[in-house]
Amino acid sequence: MAAFLLGAVLLIVQPQIVPSRPAVNSNAETSQSVQRDLLKKTSQKNDFKENIHSNGSCQQLPQTIIIGVRKGGTRALLEMMSLHPDIAAAESEVHFFDWEDHYRNGLQWYINQMPFSYPHQITVEKTPAYFTSPKVPERVYNMNQSMRLLLILRDPSERVLSDYTQVFYNHMQKHKPYPSIEQFLIKDGELNVDYKAINRSLYYIHMQNWMKYFPLDHIHIVDGDKLIKDPFPEIEKVERFLKLSPQINASNFYFNKTKGFYCLRDSGRERCLHESKGRAHPQVDTRLLEKLHEYFHEPNKKFFELVGRTFDWH
Repeated sequence: MAAFLLGAVLLIVQPQIVPSRPAVNSNAETSQSVQRDLLKKTSQKNDFKENIHSNGSCQQLPQTIIIGVRKGGTRALLEMMSLHPDIAAAESEVHFFDWEDHYRNGLQWYINQMPFSYPHQITVEKTPAYFTSPKVPERVYNMNQSMRLLLILRDPSERVLSDYTQVFYNHMQKHKPYPSIEQFLIKDGELNVDYKAINRSLYYIHMQNWMKYFPLDHIHIVDGDKLIKDPFPEIEKVERFLKLSPQINASNFYFNKTKGFYCLRDSGRERCLHESKGRAHPQVDTRLLEKLHEYFHEPNKKFFELVGRTFDWH
């Protein structure tokens, strides 16, 4: 009886969960089994709580996820979206769908990582690693096939350089040596296509995996390069995609000449992204950059054809 009551409560708290029936998936039975196991694990937790606050807010599964891409501007996008009063954003990257130790904890654990939100608000979480993880699209679909997904992309070559820069600075802060970017990009005199940062920029490969489960009208692609140069038009498109009332306006953004990028102005308060954002990329030989641009030419073309849209990339 206790298990039955807990299961009933879960159905109330998690109305988004739906059966797994992807149109293009030969492993439908496996998907359903995974979902059943997740729900069973969640409903059997003895410490289950409704997580309802006295002010009427509660923790709930996200209706929108920023799925990537790494070093594409996901933090900037989330901060800008948070300007909207109807957005409740999880503060940190949850890594529920891509980290096995988190996924095994079940949906109740996932809910517990979410912010408290009111019924009229959209709960959002962002984990950039989701986009390039092969197992994530099916897992998200199993939870909610109506999920609205946000994907922010930038020039693949620039993304590779940002990827390296982040890891380089992480090592420097720990006083650990790190190889030059040329040592990663070149192998036996040729471009090292096995470098993980390059693989993460092959957008069409990862996008194909997501489109097995979600139609394009459920995936909004934010132009990360334009978001940096002129954020307001890109955020307007996000508002429309999420069917939010237009609350964010141009006055919420101002260019900080010292930092070299846009900062936010909210109810008289001004805030900028962390100093780790917008770091200068390493100097790379022009010929090596040309090799990188040339390598991405065909993959970019395939991506444009896949999504029916072009971007101003090299």
